[in-house]
Amino acid sequence: MDVFANAFGIHERALGVRSQRMEVLARNIANADTPNYKAQDVDFKAMLKEAKTEYLTATHEKHYAGLQEAPDDGMRFRTPFNSSFDGNTVEMNVEQAQYGKAATDYQATLQFLQDRIGGMRKALRGE
Repeated sequence: MDVFANAFGIHERALGVRSQRMEVLARNIANADTPNYKAQDVDFKAMLKEAKTEYLTATHEKHYAGLQEAPDDGMRFRTPFNSSFDGNTVEMNVEQAQYGKAATDYQATLQFLQDRIGGMRKALRGE
């Protein structure tokens, strides 16, 4: 099904990364009262950089030498604005705001993919 991989492009991977970010943010919110829990976030740009290397092809092994670094899982620890006494770095207002933004980004990517699939359906039907 190489046709579908080319049709969806990087957006399929972006949807997976956005889903992973929402899971990480939900985990942060769930552990807001856990002592010494360190809040994490997903670096979207780092994750997509990894995805780009899957789509890039080179005619010479040194053309994309800078992209052949060690794989980056995109996980980053968040630096808190206000430190807590128990070592927990989760700030509920920041996490909730980031989760709302991540949910909106997820919906936008999902809508783009749905529109793309709708266009493919119309093309297959001959409309």
